[in-house]
Amino acid sequence: MPSSSESASVVIVGPASWNTIVVLDRLPEPVPHMQFAESTWETVGGTSAGKALSLTALGRTVRLHATAGTDREGARVREALRAAAVQVDWQDGVTERHLNLMTREGARVSLYLATPGESTGVHDLSMQEQMTGADVVVLDLAAEPLRLLPLARSTGTPIWVDVHDYDGSADYHRPFLDAAEAVFCNADRLDDPVAFLRSRIAAGARLAVCTLGADGAVAVDEDGTVHRVPAESVEVVDTNGAGDAFLAGVLDARLDGAGIPDALRAGARSAASVLRTRHLHPLLDAVLGSVPDPVLGSARDPEGE
Repeated sequence: MPSSSESASVVIVGPASWNTIVVLDRLPEPVPHMQFAESTWETVGGTSAGKALSLTALGRTVRLHATAGTDREGARVREALRAAAVQVDWQDGVTERHLNLMTREGARVSLYLATPGESTGVHDLSMQEQMTGADVVVLDLAAEPLRLLPLARSTGTPIWVDVHDYDGSADYHRPFLDAAEAVFCNADRLDDPVAFLRSRIAAGARLAVCTLGADGAVAVDEDGTVHRVPAESVEVVDTNGAGDAFLAGVLDARLDGAGIPDALRAGARSAASVLRTRHLHPLLDAVLGSVPDPVLGSARDPEGE
């Protein structure tokens, strides 16, 4: 891992959270009723943490910039990522927390219980130096990455963004899209994913990719060529983090000089690796079973139940 004075290949700015996962036989209807959970556990969450874990596992040097508090949940997030060998520069603040209602098929409703705001910018000079020395900057959807967009653009380092379930029109995502050399999304709210990807290439992006769940992914390159890759065959345990792992696999392969088809296949393999675990990445499987609870002072049940 890079020391404080070394450059990382990829700088990532965005959420690392503490999540409670609840698996249901179906997502709740919007009426008063009672349901029984099939399973529940606690784990590290956050789209930026997921990308950092996958890139670290692939051997890529990464520096993650995230916010967490000094409460129990914040201590758990910090210690879990440290134990997984992810290099993180922490900003003190509110610990992001989610309650994710899931089905075995991968449907999800994410309830944001606490969300940090932007920082004061006291470390912006160091951040600028790190971004300048990186091969790629990844900015995820959150207040701090949004604040840092102009700074990231000023460095000239390629910016990759993940707009998740973007609907093609929401204003919040626009600054991220406008800054991006590579755009990633999923097809949950897009009527025509390929048309959207083509629109991003026309707007100046060099690569645009949409994940399609069990149907794999589709991409459009800077020449307008459409590429498709099937999903890897795998027994799915949990879908959280699969899109982050896919982006990480594509990014790692591209930085190694792979063409788009090979990079997409690398992304599919990376995504498959996290579908087999109920944590963001297999790196956390042993970590979250052995890290002492910072409040209770004893190891937590690795099953989380």
